[in-house]
Amino acid sequence: MSAAYKLVGSRDDLPADSDKGSITSDASSATIGRSSESPTINSSPVPLAIKTRIMMLTSRGVSHRHRHLLADLNSLLPHTYKDTKLDTKSSNNYNSALNALAELHSCNYIFFLEARKHGQDLYLWLAKAPNGPTIKFSVSNVHTMGELGFGGNCLKGGRGVVVFDKSFEDAEFSGGQEHKGLVRELLRGVFCVPQRGVRGMKPFVDRVTGVFGLDGKIWIRVYEIREVGKESEGGDKSNTDVSLVEIGPRFVLTPIVILEGSFGGAVIYHNKEFVSPNQVRSEVRLKKTGRHIRRIDDKKERMVKRGALGLDSRGRRKHNPLDNDVLFK
Repeated sequence: MSAAYKLVGSRDDLPADSDKGSITSDASSATIGRSSESPTINSSPVPLAIKTRIMMLTSRGVSHRHRHLLADLNSLLPHTYKDTKLDTKSSNNYNSALNALAELHSCNYIFFLEARKHGQDLYLWLAKAPNGPTIKFSVSNVHTMGELGFGGNCLKGGRGVVVFDKSFEDAEFSGGQEHKGLVRELLRGVFCVPQRGVRGMKPFVDRVTGVFGLDGKIWIRVYEIREVGKESEGGDKSNTDVSLVEIGPRFVLTPIVILEGSFGGAVIYHNKEFVSPNQVRSEVRLKKTGRHIRRIDDKKERMVKRGALGLDSRGRRKHNPLDNDVLFK
């Protein structure tokens, strides 16, 4: 590879009147002399572009909806590699296993879906291997392509346009929103398909991925770019009407924590406003328990009041042999 770079650099030193398709003896001797010299700092070879490849996998215990979500994303992004489920007993020790798998399959992004509480809670770990950073999201409101029957349809292997709303602009990174720049770069690396170097990629753009920030959450929608021929008054059909049709999937991400390294390291951001779904379910159970306890207390209080008034369980006065109706019958 270095010899090829030296040969390209030697062609720039050829005289102007020489033919580009042939190399004279002087030019060839100059090439041999340059190859024998020691390389300098200024004549360093041009580095190759780093290929972007994403490894997608899930943990044990995911539901059918989570599996379909991963399958939809894998079909939309041609530069992904789908691996089998990660089977590990330690649920918090993903550092060594995932980084080793990413290195084995030559992937520099890790898209890992972790299921908790028998598939009730879903978390997304998005990391840049092998040095980080890592962002942990809580995934909610998941809708797959086949679930709602979206009307759009796009060709497999195409590239897409990723659009971020105004909340991800640099001017808005103030007041505790500095982490949005890092979130934007990682989402851009996942959803942006490179122009070349991807097997099975088609040379067209037919979809738009919208990333919207609202209420401290990230809403992701995927649309198809549909072009319909529009006939003008003169009979010209060259004009086209462009519209967006949603194809799915759709889901909502809530950032929880950002780590400095790949599945480890110092915590550089922590969302203090995040409430875990497990805590929400616990509060709902406590609320239902409180209503049941209040009903039991009200029933006991009614029974005490009826006993003090001399009434039975039906609210009627109890029979007394000394009543006037009995004595003067």
